[in-house]
Amino acid sequence: MNFLIDASLPRSAAIVLRQLGHEAADVRDAGMGDAPDEAIAAYARHNHLVLVTRDFDFADVRNYPPSLYDGIVVIKVREDATAAHIAKILEAFARRDDWLARLRGRLSIVEERRVRFRPA
Repeated sequence: MNFLIDASLPRSAAIVLRQLGHEAADVRDAGMGDAPDEAIAAYARHNHLVLVTRDFDFADVRNYPPSLYDGIVVIKVREDATAAHIAKILEAFARRDDWLARLRGRLSIVEERRVRFRPA
């Protein structure tokens, strides 16, 4: 799969996904580290990338209808979560082929102990 890592995540998120055999670009490497959410979403949509973020603004289906995207993954962790903890949660999610197969056109809220898909 092809992922776009938002600046709200540590750079190690892209490394984790690449180690699992996926393509992963970081918005900071694309010169979009300070870009507004709308520009990042448009970039992901135009390039058919699954957007991975901690920014819950992307979970607003009125502004970012999941059906228009290859997938939006919002990682929900404590504000003080370490990069290692975030990487562990993302790795557990990305190892599940059944979850990855459900991404297209959906919003996925990934938490430490569960994953919710919208629409279900």
